[in-house]
Amino acid sequence: MVFSSLLFLFLFLPAVLLIYFLVPKKLRNGVLLVFSLFFYAWGEPMYVFLMLFTIVLDFFLGLLVDRCRQRGKEQGARWTVIFAVASNLGLLAFFKYTDFFLGNINGILHTQLPLLRIALPIGISFYTFQILSYVIDVYRGDTRVQRSIVSFGAYVVLFPQLIAGPIVRYQTVAEELDSRRETLEDFSAGISRFMCGLGKKVLLANNVGLLWEEISGLGAANTPVLTAWIGIFAFAFQIYFDFSGYSDMAIGLGRMFGFHFLENFNYPYQAVSITDFWRRWHISLSTWFKEYVYIPLGGNRKGMARQICNLLIVWLLTGFWHGASWNFMLWGVYFGVLLILEKLFLLKWLKNAPRWTAHLYTMFLVLISWVIFAFDNLSAGLSYVQAMFGMTGAGLADGRSLYLLYTSLPMLVILFFASMDWGKRLLGWISARLKPDSLPLALAQNAAFAGILLLSVAYLVDASYNPFLYFRF
Repeated sequence: MVFSSLLFLFLFLPAVLLIYFLVPKKLRNGVLLVFSLFFYAWGEPMYVFLMLFTIVLDFFLGLLVDRCRQRGKEQGARWTVIFAVASNLGLLAFFKYTDFFLGNINGILHTQLPLLRIALPIGISFYTFQILSYVIDVYRGDTRVQRSIVSFGAYVVLFPQLIAGPIVRYQTVAEELDSRRETLEDFSAGISRFMCGLGKKVLLANNVGLLWEEISGLGAANTPVLTAWIGIFAFAFQIYFDFSGYSDMAIGLGRMFGFHFLENFNYPYQAVSITDFWRRWHISLSTWFKEYVYIPLGGNRKGMARQICNLLIVWLLTGFWHGASWNFMLWGVYFGVLLILEKLFLLKWLKNAPRWTAHLYTMFLVLISWVIFAFDNLSAGLSYVQAMFGMTGAGLADGRSLYLLYTSLPMLVILFFASMDWGKRLLGWISARLKPDSLPLALAQNAAFAGILLLSVAYLVDASYNPFLYFRF
């Protein structure tokens, strides 16, 4: 089940909201747990048992870590954390990477080891990192242990962010799990944020995704330079509005139930360096790797050579987290190298360069990264890059290129402006000049959200193309 579906919008969400607000407060975490397990089981009926096992295992491991710490048994607490990390990462590795390793062993050693072809549990990369943050933070003393398995289970399987994040660290919502207040103001803000995300996903990402699907299906040998650039711009906009739209919907749903998740995107296509880009893109993932990998490795505290090594390790793991494929590892190393070069000398140049130059530099490198990301087959990705620079013999443009430019340019311009914060700043400027409770402003906002909902529903009723790119991670 996905947020951008009629089933979710008109059956699941109304049902969970109705029951949630009818029951007493002490039962609301239980309602969220039951409905979230049902939400997960809708797409993964067998893997819900894996989810239940994970909840029970890590709940008691957290209690054991806390008990060892209370009794001064630091070694016992440390070994419990090591076991928690090993068991959770072991499950992730088994389901996500087994066939990758077997396939590479077969290729290198010319063996015939059979592949397991196990279906990947949806969202396993996200909820595994959330669980690890809980156990590690209890060990560090950064958060109190959760003594209610119902509340812990609700945290792990909370449906607004279960499938695709943002990755919510336990300490961020620990207090709200036990004593949150649901308010009309939060509920209203949550609906508004959800509608914005729904519009991003359905009206923007899905439509530009069709353009990318058409162009990527041509084959690099038949893709002129202009067509290749239109295609990679389309993919860049698709993945941004797809993932940030889903994050907006998750944050909005959380607000409806009294949770305040941290932001996951901050207009990344306005970045003026790769360092700046990764402060704005998938913020929860970057923060997780910083807090639980980069800093424990030593961060920048042990000299430049060690810092460079730490950055490479973090970005190799970041790439590998995204998928069991060499292109994702290359994608991670690509960004790791760029970040190291910026740290060594490029950032000094970028700070003194005109802003438009720094922005063009950043977006050029980001677009190249999306080619690596989009193609599981490395040779296909390389061929596409060659097409972008006229190295395939397909020419600069053809009739199809001009037709695609003519028909898609208005949409790409809209997407460009929507990816910037100019609209948000304009609305802020208008709001600042009106009374906070201005009736015209309220009517305009409500009309806009109603329009987004109606257009999205109309699209979903008739659409067969409604993918979500980050489900595979």
